[in-house]
Amino acid sequence: MDSIDVALYISYALTILAGIAAIAFPLFNSFGDPKSLTKSAAGLGALLVVFGIGWALAGAEVTESYIEFGVDAGLSKFIGGLLTMMYILTGIAIVGIVYTEVSKIIK
Repeated sequence: MDSIDVALYISYALTILAGIAAIAFPLFNSFGDPKSLTKSAAGLGALLVVFGIGWALAGAEVTESYIEFGVDAGLSKFIGGLLTMMYILTGIAIVGIVYTEVSKIIK
């Protein structure tokens, strides 16, 4: 069993390193081109706006089964905001795909 634990810890470390690299390398490359950094900031800002809309629409209900997992009203609203954001972005993606395909047919 100890060799399985070691492999799990190595996979955790490699996953964390990959996540750090996925964030750090594009940042280092974009310092040479500030326009790409502003585009990334605009995209992040748009995601924050969509999350704000999702958070505003989410409820803060807490049932008995949630309490045993340590979920309070704030965490319930945050999770609901993330789920609503995912639904909004999924809807936007589907509309974009349908629009692209229909515009290809028309051309």
